[in-house]
Amino acid sequence: MDKKGYRRGSFQSSTSDEDMVEVAGGTLDFSMVDDVPPLDREMAEGFSSYNGGGMNGSSKMMDFLEEPLPGVGTYEDFNTIDWVREKSRDRDRHREITNKSKESTWALIHSVSDAFSGWLLMLLIGLLAGAIAGLIDISAHWMTDLKEGVCLKGFWYNHEHCCWTSQETTFQDRDKCPEWRTWAQLLTGNQGGEALAYILNYFMYILWALLFSLLAVLLVRGFAPYACGSGIPEIKTILSGFIIRGYLGKWTLLIKTMTLVLAVSSGLSLGKEGPLVHVACCCGNILCHLFTKYRKNEAKRREVLSAAAAAGVSVAFGAPIGGVLFSLEEVSYYFPLKTLWRSFFAALVAAFTLRSINPFGNSRLVLFYVEFHTPWHLLELVPFILLGIFGGLWGAFFIRSNIAWCRRRKTTKLGKYPVTEVIVVTAITAILAFPNEYTRMSTSELISELFNDCGLLDSSQLCEYVNDFNSTKGDDLPDRAAGPGVHRAMWLLSLALIFKVFITIFTFGMKVPSGLFIPSMAVGAIAGRLLGVGMEQLAYYHHDWGIFHNWCSQGADCITPGLYAMVGAAACLGGVTRMTVSLVVIMFELTGGLEYIVPLMAAAMTSKWVADAIGREGIYDAHIRLNGYPFLEAKEEFSHKTLAMDVMRPRRSDPALTVLTQDSMTVEDVEAIVNETTYSGYPVVVSRESQRLVGFVLRRDLIISIESARKKQDGIVSSSVIYFTDHSPPLPPSSPSTLKLRSILDLSPFTVTDQTPMEIVVDIFRKLGLRQCLVTHNGKLLGIITKKDVLKHIAQMANQDPDSILFN
Repeated sequence: MDKKGYRRGSFQSSTSDEDMVEVAGGTLDFSMVDDVPPLDREMAEGFSSYNGGGMNGSSKMMDFLEEPLPGVGTYEDFNTIDWVREKSRDRDRHREITNKSKESTWALIHSVSDAFSGWLLMLLIGLLAGAIAGLIDISAHWMTDLKEGVCLKGFWYNHEHCCWTSQETTFQDRDKCPEWRTWAQLLTGNQGGEALAYILNYFMYILWALLFSLLAVLLVRGFAPYACGSGIPEIKTILSGFIIRGYLGKWTLLIKTMTLVLAVSSGLSLGKEGPLVHVACCCGNILCHLFTKYRKNEAKRREVLSAAAAAGVSVAFGAPIGGVLFSLEEVSYYFPLKTLWRSFFAALVAAFTLRSINPFGNSRLVLFYVEFHTPWHLLELVPFILLGIFGGLWGAFFIRSNIAWCRRRKTTKLGKYPVTEVIVVTAITAILAFPNEYTRMSTSELISELFNDCGLLDSSQLCEYVNDFNSTKGDDLPDRAAGPGVHRAMWLLSLALIFKVFITIFTFGMKVPSGLFIPSMAVGAIAGRLLGVGMEQLAYYHHDWGIFHNWCSQGADCITPGLYAMVGAAACLGGVTRMTVSLVVIMFELTGGLEYIVPLMAAAMTSKWVADAIGREGIYDAHIRLNGYPFLEAKEEFSHKTLAMDVMRPRRSDPALTVLTQDSMTVEDVEAIVNETTYSGYPVVVSRESQRLVGFVLRRDLIISIESARKKQDGIVSSSVIYFTDHSPPLPPSSPSTLKLRSILDLSPFTVTDQTPMEIVVDIFRKLGLRQCLVTHNGKLLGIITKKDVLKHIAQMANQDPDSILFN
């Protein structure tokens, strides 16, 4: 399969993921894979010469380590990085800078600036992520209101801002003012009846929704195919060491920012919170190119991306601490203490920047910030745990349904018509959403309404209780009988719950940016509010029951339905994503209520237990497995009693392992091996007879070194001997120049014996981030285990299809 970005030079290099087999059936061939320039283009420090010595060694000696060859030590697209090598290179670089800093003042300044560059980078990421999030929030708010009408004072005002300065707004109808006109009022000039106005508004709502979603899907398809979806599964895979060029590039950032606004404004059942993590990581990756330390080292770059993910959640929810914990718990693969501090700083700067922009005009970072004052009672833990069970059941149901639908999209003709799919789902969503006021409003506004604690001044239907002003004490309203408005709201919310549960299954995974946090929270918040109002009415009418007797007397304010909505939102989000600690922290940062940590913890843990009992994977892990990304899950235990010899290749029936010898192969021999195989690296042995291991050399480094030697060094021909030793092998005087490649040889490849248990091998791959591991027996090379071999073996042991571990 011909992949763009794979071909390098005349060897037709088409390597698989640090693998010994060809990748078959991959479909990640987008025309913009080179969005972010490969590192080898940025390492242009000049070419090195080679020892062309043979016996007549008159050529100049030059070691690779003194003058690096451009491209050596870098990676091709869809390959995994070598964490051990990257960390070693960074330690060498740091050691060199530290030693030089003692020599001169300039070197000392360079050392200080190198140490400070990480913090400067975090500052820039926080500023950029906060600014983009503010832009997205303001634009999405305005375009969502544009579906219903326009402001005559200035079309750039949203509905709320338009009516703020109006002199003719009453408190009861504060969302109605003469400056704001619906589309029906504009088109008919207030002529015609209510039925005509309703039909016109309905038609314009659907028209705008279709226009926004069509524009979003066309931009994604035409300019940045990687901008679709949530982005979190791919971010997790990239942070584990996989390379997907262009996924965090400038085009992806630009298109994702624009289309995220369009997708959210179209009224589809999706959120912007997940994609904001992708946006922040794009900012981090692009800004890394300003600093050599991060530009040239893939492991260091991933530390920055972990911090950027924290900044993304910080601006999505206004929860800096929750963002750091989300990065640690959910997305990061390697998270040293230094990254924790930098993540904290990036999240702080991002939240501060968003607060300065003040996108919602209420000095809050999110639309649905609430504060509750009523304490909860111990007996309320029962309904909170029931909400946790509901969240776990819905999470498991959603994951299974959504994965089944996405698999169908991949394996049938449905996947060939992404534009049609988006248009159809948008049309169905808009047609069904408009008649119900709770689905017509944006999902963030719906959650805000559901979280709200009813006060005397609230005009919402959810707060239309039968008031008894004689029993009102100060600000606290007692539990009251539900009025007709509450009854109607309950029916509408029940219909909204059914609608949201099913439409989200088909929306998540379409070719537009789509987050899952907000739709999941909406489902839980609706369920929680329904249960909360039910409990409130039960306490009002049956306050003499034993369970209410001690804490809920007549005229007291004991049940807060908004709190139930918040707990339900946490339960459903936990059921879908399997987050626990970060979820609870995000929720209490949202609400500012430390006293509600216990209900949130109870609901989050219950939903995780229930969902885990039905299926072990969260939605992001399920999508990683569906797409066949080579992600080695660190949370799962490997409990099977297999050995390294059961997994290594070659198997007994396979041809012998392809190896290079240390000093007896010619350039022609090595070129032939490289052309005939697609392996990403080759073990180097003393000789084919002894099979004693010397080291490991990467295919990419071999190709670049040989091509460079042919161009730059005289006397290198097909019959030139390649050697990986310190000294040139003894050759006849008439032989051509030799080529020394010792400096590209890894002299310390990780090895295990053939009797090593696979649970230890899997642990080594997870904790060291290896690409491959060589297997020996009594010091002799037997075979090789790659990361993909490990993943295939784990899939096989779990009775899954091992061939699914490809790039689908």
